[in-house]
Amino acid sequence: MPLIETAPSILLLWAVIGYLLGSIPFGMVLARVMRLGNLREIGSGNIGATNVLRTGNKTAAALTLLLDGGKGAVAVLLARAFAGEDAAQLAGLTAFLGHCYPVWLRFAGGKGVATFLGLVLALAWPVGIAACLTWLATAVATRISSLSALVVAVAAPLFMLIFGHGNAVVLAMALAAVILWRHRGNIARLKDGTEPRIGRKG
Repeated sequence: MPLIETAPSILLLWAVIGYLLGSIPFGMVLARVMRLGNLREIGSGNIGATNVLRTGNKTAAALTLLLDGGKGAVAVLLARAFAGEDAAQLAGLTAFLGHCYPVWLRFAGGKGVATFLGLVLALAWPVGIAACLTWLATAVATRISSLSALVVAVAAPLFMLIFGHGNAVVLAMALAAVILWRHRGNIARLKDGTEPRIGRKG
C-alpha cells in the first residue's frame, strides 16, 4: 500500500483531479443561474464570493463561499481517503491553483481565499478553525475582505506549527505566497486607503 500511495502516477492523478475540482467557477455559474449579471463586469471583476456579494444577492454570495471552500475540502478528503497524505496535500494545492488559474476562464480565476480555507480545514481542522476565526475577526474589525485574506494567509503557516502540523508548513507557505501575489492590487489600494469595504456594490 505505501508504494501505491507514493507512486508518481497516483500523485499525478490526484493533482489533475484536484485541479479540475478547483477550477469549477461556482461564482460565475451561480451568477448566471440566478441572473445576477456578468461578474466580470461587476465590482472587481473577480469570480469569488466577495464580488458576488456586490451584486446585492447575499444568498448567492454565501453559496459561492461554501462551494468554493467545499471544492478545496473535497479534493483533500478524497485524495487522503484513496491515496494518503501526500496526495491530499498535492490535491489541495492543485485545487487552489485551479480556482486561481482555471483553464476554462483562460487562467483568470479568483484569489483563492475560500478554497484555501476549505482545504486547510480538511487538512488540519484545528488550523482551519483558527484560520476561519482569524479571517472573521479581521473582517468584522475592518470590513475589508482583502486585508482579512492577507492576515490569514500570513498566519496559516504559524498555525500549522502551533498545532503540530509541521509537515504542511511548506504547503501553507506556498499557498500564502500565491494569495499575496493575487492580492498585489489590493495591497496597493490598502496602502492608498482606497480599498473597498465588504458589501459595497458596483
